[in-house]
Amino acid sequence: MATSFDPTAPGAIALLVLLAFRIGGVLLVAPVFSARNVPPMLRAALLVLLTLLLAPVAAPDAGVPEITVQPLFAGTLAGFAIGFGAAVVIGAMELAADVLSIQTGLSAASAMDPVSGSGSTALGQLMNLFGITLFLAVGGHLLMLEALSASVHALPVGSAMTLETGLRGMVSLGAELFALGVRFAAPVLAAIMIANLAMGILGKAAPQFNVLIVAFPVQTGLGLLTLGLAIPVMATFFTTWASWYGAVVERLVEALGGGR
Repeated sequence: MATSFDPTAPGAIALLVLLAFRIGGVLLVAPVFSARNVPPMLRAALLVLLTLLLAPVAAPDAGVPEITVQPLFAGTLAGFAIGFGAAVVIGAMELAADVLSIQTGLSAASAMDPVSGSGSTALGQLMNLFGITLFLAVGGHLLMLEALSASVHALPVGSAMTLETGLRGMVSLGAELFALGVRFAAPVLAAIMIANLAMGILGKAAPQFNVLIVAFPVQTGLGLLTLGLAIPVMATFFTTWASWYGAVVERLVEALGGGR
């Protein structure tokens, strides 16, 4: 393991460039770091700082290959996998919010999201900011940096990677994103389903009862009430988020490294 970095050594520039591409992959999708309201100059400064800090431990003993398209893309993909593993949880909370917005009738209440810079529902912005707050509270940004540092040992800079297997592993995270989103939204969905079933039975029992007029305020009020009660339950997921994230990153790194 290298303990020092000589900028004048052969291959030093190639090492810095390849390492910068890996760190750039993390900053491209990682929560907080990829937010549009983060100044580009600050992001570039962070990229340079992390590259210089990781260069001593990232220098492989066997030397660094030449800068070509394949190692640049592989390094970016490795960093992307580390950041994407953390972004899945935030995306799951946004997915849950979109589903709940449709079920509660609040899908029309949309505004510009200051974090992503795109249009989002009011519940989507609430869940996004709530997820980012919990992410920072449990030290998720520090865990990502630790995973980035560990990746230079598991996947040395410039080493060959099995890109097809790695891409397949990242695509499979889409299923986990959907499963987490349904898990977060489950309490509200169950409450609204029970309320709709009750109103359907009431409409059959009392035909003169106008279900359509009552359904909208009941769905909205019950949905918001259940969401308020379920938010602490959602937060409990982040108590075990570190182990979940570690397992996800380890699986992706092993896929990129071909099982090594």
